[in-house]
Amino acid sequence: EQSVVPLASSRPEKVKTVIRVHRLGNELSETLGGRDTHQQRLIPGGFSKIPSQDDLGELKEKLEKSIDDLKEIANLVKDKSSELSGFTRETEFISLTDDDGYAFYDGILASSDTGTEAVEDYEEYINEYIVPQSTAKFTKHNRESYMVGALARLNNNYEQLLPEAKEVAESFGLEPISHNPLMNNVAQLVESVHVVVDSINIIEKVLDKGLEPQGEYHVPDVEVKAGRGVGAIEAPRGILFHDYTYNENGECTGANCVIPTNQNHANIQKDFEKIVPEMMGEPEDEIEQRLKMLVRGYDPCISCSTHYIDVEFA
Repeated sequence: EQSVVPLASSRPEKVKTVIRVHRLGNELSETLGGRDTHQQRLIPGGFSKIPSQDDLGELKEKLEKSIDDLKEIANLVKDKSSELSGFTRETEFISLTDDDGYAFYDGILASSDTGTEAVEDYEEYINEYIVPQSTAKFTKHNRESYMVGALARLNNNYEQLLPEAKEVAESFGLEPISHNPLMNNVAQLVESVHVVVDSINIIEKVLDKGLEPQGEYHVPDVEVKAGRGVGAIEAPRGILFHDYTYNENGECTGANCVIPTNQNHANIQKDFEKIVPEMMGEPEDEIEQRLKMLVRGYDPCISCSTHYIDVEFA
């Protein structure tokens, strides 16, 4: 199916399972961040408000129940796994890496080609450049393009996955280094298992230690001064760079944000340059569907996943 809508009629129980897991992700964000999108509780120095022990206990129970749902989703994807095979193109993978665990929030830059580098040196690492056909900047490092996202993280940090997540990866035959971009969604599923189990472990540690009492609103203590701050974090669709410069009045005088979708643009284009000749002679609707699958495999933003590709046949 090209949409989830027909699946709601043909396989309603499967759709309900997916929705249940999606809802849990929203509840996790609401409990910790105050709302399901654009969370407002994360502030310098911590949280403006922390969840209660009861909130965390309820969340832990829901996370534990979700493991069976994730296994069911894995089986559902495996039923269609043949549609994810048949295309590979060797490329470079860039992500964070961290000796202390599977890197999402901390670490240094890692390339499957060249090794590691400090986050502060990201500009020389990703080499943003302008192309005539796009308003978005493209990036490159050791090759003409590179890929970011779940597959990049898995390729660079596979050994740090929790055993439950590795088990799912092994069931798909997914191991480093995979050069099939369509396996990015499978890598996201593997990571979902990892973060659920990891979240359960974190909540257990917090509940065992106990939470310190906190007022209704925690006001951060921020000293205004001039300086520059550079950071990198793994968003679900790939590494995200933030770079800000402030003057002595606390005014932002320079900013650069490098989002994962932009970093993947060149890699998607190179994938197209390889896959299109391989599909010549196939039915037009199959070619169009395959190209859309390839783009959406990168998990671009909603507008890109909807409007990125408009296929015209000569």
